[in-house]
Amino acid sequence: MSDYKKLYRSKDKKICGVCGGIADYFELDPTIIRLLWIMVAFFSCSLGAIAYLVCALVIPQEA
Repeated sequence: MSDYKKLYRSKDKKICGVCGGIADYFELDPTIIRLLWIMVAFFSCSLGAIAYLVCALVIPQEA
């Protein structure tokens, strides 16, 4: 049996489920991940927003 986790976009989502999926993967509160992502997007001249869009396109939806 395989004991590894897979990264999926969460069905419990605000926009695309990326932050929820990352929070599920690392077993953290989704609010913390969302706040961190907003700070990165704000302080990196929207690089975080571009990374979010890429993740939304690449990470598969949770089944």
